[in-house]
Amino acid sequence: MKKEDKSDIIKQLESTINEYAHFYLADIGGLNATETSELRRVCYKEDIKLVVVKNTLLKKALENTSVDFGEIFGSLKGETSLLLSNTGNAPAKLIKQFSSGSKSKKPVLKAAYVEESFYIGENQLDALIHVKSKNELIADVIALLQSPAKSVVSALQSGGSTIHGVLTTLSER
Repeated sequence: MKKEDKSDIIKQLESTINEYAHFYLADIGGLNATETSELRRVCYKEDIKLVVVKNTLLKKALENTSVDFGEIFGSLKGETSLLLSNTGNAPAKLIKQFSSGSKSKKPVLKAAYVEESFYIGENQLDALIHVKSKNELIADVIALLQSPAKSVVSALQSGGSTIHGVLTTLSER
């Protein structure tokens, strides 16, 4: 491959990584053509971009970004695929679901960059599935803050209807 081609691929990878908030490194080697096509179909349906990359080119692309990805460079061995998504836990769910139905038990998680944190190794998959996005956490906090206010309003409303019922009964007598 020519040096110009490599630099073009590196720039393309850089821009692709910058478009998405989260990415996963996975090993999909060993999947046959049918399984690979099915994986690509599922990724497309879940709005996850799947890119098969060369480790050296990906490393150079990651080095050119504003974030220090040094922690995941150790995972760039063997066959590597990049799964990019704007939903933090979507690729983790896809990896778990797809590998459980695959004969080769692939894809296998190598590393992930989710919600500005690094997750290294296959054993982090379950933790990644349960990661909540910032928006989900904000929604949870708002729901917790609204709960006491809703209880007070509900109590006031029920008390008002009880008094109204008593007064209506008394007025009928």
